[in-house]
Amino acid sequence: MSDATKPPVSTSATPNEAPATDPAALMRTKAYRRLLVLAAFIGVVVSLASWAFLEATHWLQQWVYVDLPKGLGFDHPPWWWPLPPLALAGLVIAFAVVRLTGHGGHDPAGGLASGPPITPAQLPSVMLAALATIGLGMVLGPEAPLLGLGTGVALFLADRGRRPVPDQAKMVIAAAGSFAALATIFGSPVVGAVIIIEAAGLAGATLPVVLLPGLVAAGIGSLVFVGVGSITGLSSSAFAIPPLTLPAYPEPAATDFLWTIPLAVVAALVVFLVTALGRRTRDVVATRPWFLHPAAALTVGLVAIGFAEVTGQPSSAVLFSGQDQMSGTVQQAATLSVTTLALLLLAKALAWGISMGSARGGPTFPAIYLGLAGGLLASHLPGLAETPAIGVLVGAATVSVLRLPLSAIILALLITQAGAGVAPLIIVAVVVAYVATLMLAARGTPDALRSARQTPGGP
Repeated sequence: MSDATKPPVSTSATPNEAPATDPAALMRTKAYRRLLVLAAFIGVVVSLASWAFLEATHWLQQWVYVDLPKGLGFDHPPWWWPLPPLALAGLVIAFAVVRLTGHGGHDPAGGLASGPPITPAQLPSVMLAALATIGLGMVLGPEAPLLGLGTGVALFLADRGRRPVPDQAKMVIAAAGSFAALATIFGSPVVGAVIIIEAAGLAGATLPVVLLPGLVAAGIGSLVFVGVGSITGLSSSAFAIPPLTLPAYPEPAATDFLWTIPLAVVAALVVFLVTALGRRTRDVVATRPWFLHPAAALTVGLVAIGFAEVTGQPSSAVLFSGQDQMSGTVQQAATLSVTTLALLLLAKALAWGISMGSARGGPTFPAIYLGLAGGLLASHLPGLAETPAIGVLVGAATVSVLRLPLSAIILALLITQAGAGVAPLIIVAVVVAYVATLMLAARGTPDALRSARQTPGGP
């Protein structure tokens, strides 16, 4: 199966086959009740592990790009500062990919988590590659490594019990770990559940069998962050995706709908080209990984430095996955020229595409940030306000990379805090961008559309 015909997103932690027995009867058994108890325990452990991973990546970013240059006597990091940590990131990623079991995790160019679930034996390579990618400045997010962490930890705990766990139950347990892991970064157990359910294509009688343990794991695990009674939860403010503060927009105008369709098509085309760049970079890097992984990482640094030198903006606007920069970008939007926004869009897209083919992480947050920057740029079009422009392009960019329409709508609504005036525009944009993405894929591979219809991410 070629890359173009692979399903764009696969949770890999959820069974697509129907259970051998009646699902309702299965859920009434004592074994299933024990599974729910185990899911609750897994939720707490996975949430703690996810918090530790996210805190480690945040600490590494802060130390490398803020504390270290100050400790060396620089008032501000010099222009060349991103190059050494990115070169190191490339070497660490190459080591994880070439030498360690698991090859650093799933291929980002294949979607959110394409491929089989991460096993405990593969987890060290996934975590090492992800720490280097996210902590040292490559343009990928933490959601894919979190999925791997959730499945790996859940399967490890499942194997520690006194009784052997059937393979089908292991897949449900792994799915529960995924639910809990995604809840940490999206700040809501429901968002992670929707992403996994939609990606896995679960429906009908099969759905509750997987959904209930997953919700238990995500809900109980979220108590780690929320807290219980007088017990204070762990802070997630350093990494949780922040909702944007946008001007209220109570009702859409006719011009908003006129702009929504072409902007959604443009977003689909841009993400399609970025993904194509990622696949091409991946194929090239695989020929000489020890040399080309660092070379690709240095190229990302040069793109960020070039943007900073031309615009006077910090290189961090291009580096990293983007969720930390979203609120700041919106706040200073009034001071950014059209040229600066266009260059930011171009630089972020190039850095994301190269990172997608040479590093290990998730594609969701760079897509969201690209939609945000594109929305700020599009808000300069006649008759299009900032709030609907951002909502439309965040939704369109997200669905173009994930190919999960409902998940993209929920993420766009969550991030933009969109009300009744923007929600219809987001829905239209997501549908248009999704269809456009499938059509673009079909042009490259005639069987792609037919394959997409037969896979969980397809129509």
